[in-house]
Amino acid sequence: MSSARLRAALVAVAIALGSCGESDRADDPLQQEATTSEAAEATTTEVTSPDIHVDRFPTDMLDEVLGRGELVCGVSGTRVIFSETQPDGSVVGVDADYCRVVAAVLFGDAGAVEFVSLTTGERFAALQSGHVDVLFRSTTWTQSRDTAVGLDFGPVIYYDGQQLLARAADGYSSSSGVADVAGAVVCALAGTTTEQNVSDAADAAGIDITLTDFDAIIENFIGGSCDIATADGSALAGRKAKQQPDDQEWVIFPATPFSKEPLAPAYPQNQSRFGDVVNWAVYATIIADEKGITQANVDSMAADPPDAEARRLLGGEGVLQNAMGLEDDAFYQAISQVGNYGEILGRHLEPAGLTRAGSINASWRDGGLIYAPPAR
Repeated sequence: MSSARLRAALVAVAIALGSCGESDRADDPLQQEATTSEAAEATTTEVTSPDIHVDRFPTDMLDEVLGRGELVCGVSGTRVIFSETQPDGSVVGVDADYCRVVAAVLFGDAGAVEFVSLTTGERFAALQSGHVDVLFRSTTWTQSRDTAVGLDFGPVIYYDGQQLLARAADGYSSSSGVADVAGAVVCALAGTTTEQNVSDAADAAGIDITLTDFDAIIENFIGGSCDIATADGSALAGRKAKQQPDDQEWVIFPATPFSKEPLAPAYPQNQSRFGDVVNWAVYATIIADEKGITQANVDSMAADPPDAEARRLLGGEGVLQNAMGLEDDAFYQAISQVGNYGEILGRHLEPAGLTRAGSINASWRDGGLIYAPPAR
């Protein structure tokens, strides 16, 4: 199916789903849909599929995906830190690595992934129509998406929240608050909950702000056409790391975000076997992180496990992966080829100046929210 035909089909499904969904959330709102669409057009891998029919998996999705031998994973392709398409066509980021984790669990090969770059308007239609198997696309888990839109969500892989980006030269600092932007022109992606969140925060602070919208928000922010840009904190940090001019200093605030944006994978509703695989692929990386099992030491850990749970996780005595339709060493392959949770986050957060330490994305043992059920 050509890219143009795929997009036309997705638009049709998006219209059908429009009354059920909400505006985009937790995408990179520093680019308008038109800009993102152009980038996606250039990087989208075609999905060989017949015309759209929503009931793509009348029987068991896991069996179909295993039989195909490749995971079709929906990503952004333009979001710094999470999934960014490189000049050579490769995709890097936290979301992209979790696509690889699931592929390693399913097939023993982290490279058995077809990445499909999707705009915010396409992503849910692409999942509903069966053009992708799973979304790892910085998507916030919300009530409406979990119910009315008809998606199921896996474990949260990153707890994010909306913040503000401003220039230090305008008198802002990392200790500034929402009340300090009174009278400012704020750039937000129109028609999204990003816009609604900042309006609600301004109302709560008792201030008036002027919202404006641009085709390329960050470029207009750099040029001074707006005073403030707003998006999820990770998106702002990624843009600051990549696009802050040498003669400017940008600051992100408030320290505590004014919205909750739990980013999680999404997959078709009522496909529990496939959902179990996605969920436990993520949990395996978290448990490995808790136990200090890394890419570098996973072989020695498998040969001499530190405890019974690690033995089961890495395919030894008492292994549970075979009951899921997977090979005994499925989770071993994911850790060996991609890494544990901390390794995945670290390689993409640190270049943007972010860290898990002291954040809610730290392990529960270190005061964070990252926690996995026991592998037993």
